Amino acid sequence: MDMDSASSVVLQALTQATSQDTAVLKPAEEQLRQWETQPGFYSVLLNIFNNHMLDVNVRWLAVLYFKNGIDRYWRRVAPHALSEEEKTSLRAGLITNFNEPVNQIATQIAVLIAKVARLDCPRQWPELIPILLESVKGQDGLQQHRAMLTFYHVTKTLASKRLAQDRRLFQDLASGIYSFACSLWSHYTDCFLQQIYGRDEAAALNSLERTLLSLKVLRKLTVHGFQEPQQNAEVMGFLNAVFERLKQFLECCRQVGPDGTCREKLEKMIILYTKVLLDFLEYHPCAFIPLIQRSLEFAVSYVFTPAGEGVTFERFIVQCMNLIKMIVKNDAYKLAKNIEDNKPENLEAHEIKTAFFTHPTLTEIGRRLVSHYFLLTEEELAMWEEDPESFAVEETGGDSWKYSLRPCTEVLFLDIFHNYSQTLTPVLLDMVQKLQGPTNVDDSVQLLMKDAVYNAVGLAAYELFDNVDFDQWFKNQLLGELQVSHHRYKLIRRRVIWLIGQWISVKFKSDLRPLLYEIILSLMQDPDLVVRIETATTLKLTVDDFEFRTEQFLPYLESIFGLLFQLLQQVTECDTKMQVLHVISCVIERVNNQIRPYVGCLVQYLPLLWKQSEEHNMLRCAILTTLIHLVQGLGAESKNLYPFLLPVIQLSTDVSQPPHVYLLEDGLELWLVTLENSPAVTPELLRIFQNMSALLELSSENLRTCFQIVNAYIYLSATEFLQNYAESLCHSFSDLLKDITNEGQVQVLKVVEIALKVSPILGAHMFQPLLPAVFRGIVDGERYPVVMSTYLGIMGRILLQNSSFFSTLLSQMASESRQKVDQLLGVVIEMWVDRMDNITQPERRKLSSLALLSLLPSDNSVIQDKFCGIVNICVEALHDVMTEDTETGTFKDCMLMSQFEEPKLSEDEEPPTEQDKRKKLTHRFPGHCSSHSLPLLTGKYTHVT
Repeated sequence: MDMDSASSVVLQALTQATSQDTAVLKPAEEQLRQWETQPGFYSVLLNIFNNHMLDVNVRWLAVLYFKNGIDRYWRRVAPHALSEEEKTSLRAGLITNFNEPVNQIATQIAVLIAKVARLDCPRQWPELIPILLESVKGQDGLQQHRAMLTFYHVTKTLASKRLAQDRRLFQDLASGIYSFACSLWSHYTDCFLQQIYGRDEAAALNSLERTLLSLKVLRKLTVHGFQEPQQNAEVMGFLNAVFERLKQFLECCRQVGPDGTCREKLEKMIILYTKVLLDFLEYHPCAFIPLIQRSLEFAVSYVFTPAGEGVTFERFIVQCMNLIKMIVKNDAYKLAKNIEDNKPENLEAHEIKTAFFTHPTLTEIGRRLVSHYFLLTEEELAMWEEDPESFAVEETGGDSWKYSLRPCTEVLFLDIFHNYSQTLTPVLLDMVQKLQGPTNVDDSVQLLMKDAVYNAVGLAAYELFDNVDFDQWFKNQLLGELQVSHHRYKLIRRRVIWLIGQWISVKFKSDLRPLLYEIILSLMQDPDLVVRIETATTLKLTVDDFEFRTEQFLPYLESIFGLLFQLLQQVTECDTKMQVLHVISCVIERVNNQIRPYVGCLVQYLPLLWKQSEEHNMLRCAILTTLIHLVQGLGAESKNLYPFLLPVIQLSTDVSQPPHVYLLEDGLELWLVTLENSPAVTPELLRIFQNMSALLELSSENLRTCFQIVNAYIYLSATEFLQNYAESLCHSFSDLLKDITNEGQVQVLKVVEIALKVSPILGAHMFQPLLPAVFRGIVDGERYPVVMSTYLGIMGRILLQNSSFFSTLLSQMASESRQKVDQLLGVVIEMWVDRMDNITQPERRKLSSLALLSLLPSDNSVIQDKFCGIVNICVEALHDVMTEDTETGTFKDCMLMSQFEEPKLSEDEEPPTEQDKRKKLTHRFPGHCSSHSLPLLTGKYTHVT
């Protein structure tokens, strides 16, 4: 088929692929997918999207298919890779002209050229950069812009390569074009400034677009194009010029006003300038040292003095604050603890900072941060009234300080306070002193100021530890503030309860906790929702604190838990419900089974909340976490939750259901604690295990929890469980053992060992397919000690508790290896005795000793030959498990347990779960009961013939 025919066929398919009718769309997409690997397909696509007469949607789709094809088939090693001839032709076609009239398509073409450049430039495509530069110099406005756009995307892509060789190539490129890029940026900037002051806004907008692109190129070249940029006069000249240009553009903002047509792009431009400085500081802190003084003067001037009034905007203030923060916090600008470790650049940077951050400067910055930037804004106060839940749970964590003003100001305050606490502590304490006593509810300015100052004291809690007697302040001042019930005073009630939460883990006497619980009880009934949500958060911090004492909290538990439940019902937003659920979970976790009398309402409400949150998987995760703690608190009584609990576990752990992506980890944890606290197995609980095969196939990071769940089922009801699921488990374990780490292998085998421990006869029968591999591992002398120890543990249990099965297995293995049974038994015993040191746990050492001792009564000559070795390891094991009884002066086996023995719990220990009790019963098996006491060396010994 010739090119014209191919073009018409592909064009038709692309046209159909833009259809809204799926009957037309799907076959066209399938046809295009089949053509992806055909020679010449991408040449046809190139011709189509370069033809400006065709429909825009068709051309757009052609560009996207071309771009995706680069990712899949451009590399030489890719399956169905494009031929070198076609790639050469395509590269030439991509840069023939830069006259794309549609902006969106032009951007996509620029991106796909950059993708090719990443793989081929400069070696296979040396002409790309020269052609781009030549086109940028042209007189045609459209061509110039499109070339600049492509130049930027190519530079950005090449700068992102991180291999040493690629970085060297980019540095060579940067040194070759840096002068041109600088002159281009300078030229467009001057043009823009002339045009904007000449009121020619249309021309100014065009020039500004080009200035923006040229600065984006310069940013990448400056930050990534030089190993030692401080040695390059042009680079440092450009960076110094940035400050002047920033001032000019900020003045332009004043000239243009907030509604000017250029305003949006002007702000973008200003932010881009600050990004140049921030990136350079991040990647080249030492090269930035000559710019520290100027950066601090510039940022502090615009953010903390009247110079910024009327010209700054929020994102610019955030960037300036981040610049100050990065300079203050940068490790390269701090002195080392040992004077001799300081480098000249450390000393220079430290001296510049010290000279700049004088006492008056720091005082002004500290006061301005608190008294200006910490004040709640009109927008925030309006949000409090109109959308209290969004206000109360506004996201301020993570990297939000990089982009949002409030978290940014708080992080800057913390960093400056930490580094200059001696200067700033008296300043903050003075501000607190001036606000002592209740504030007039009609004085909104003072209320906002007090809120801001208390915010600062909360943020700096750790720094103020030695300077503030918080207990006295709490009793003498804060307590009174919380008792002012006027609705305008809600600002202070909310801030004070937040402040207590910040100080609770820093300095708050245990004796004051009951008083705090009374306050929490009162504020949980506050008319204002924001105050109630903030109180719940402080409750979580209080309950989660190291100094928390359950007995102090119990008198308030019923009332507070009831109010928490009310709050959970009152809030409507998903995020708020999650936050309240986390508080409830925390309370349940800390008081454990003492919560039982008070959870009735919550237990009735959670099914409804689960149903309502069908579209909110993160809320469902919070519900799962609450259920985990609820089951742990209820213990065996959790069986009453099964009608709701088991379907929840079923859905959360079913990998065929889409929500499992979010719910699986918490769902598995809930499944495990449900089993651990279950008094008896139920058919429904057993049925959920059908989900396990698919989970084991995933081999994900949740595999360990899956094994714990299997173990819990074995402890709960070994007979029923193994009869129903041992076959599928064996199949899953066989697949896992083919491709798993040694640690994973041990986890699989521990399941088998527990099955043998709980049910020796049935366990051996059900896991029979896995045992030959264990036997071979012992015979071959498995070289990983932990794996060998597990092998010997399994075989020891079989030998001691199911000797007939051991005989059968020995005969089977002898037949397979074409050896005599006695000969193979001799090899096993010899390896067992030799590798006894691999076993580190005393229980397993004793088990192995008992297992080998059980062979001795036999008159088999092979066993008799190994007599000395067996007795020798038994004596060693005896030493391991014997301890002296201080009362009688005699020695006894420390692993023997009396059936009447009940371990005593300390105050901090949690009561045993149902599974803990079941595990205790298994201690009646070998190793823990008197019929298997090593010192006596007696018992029923098995004859192996």
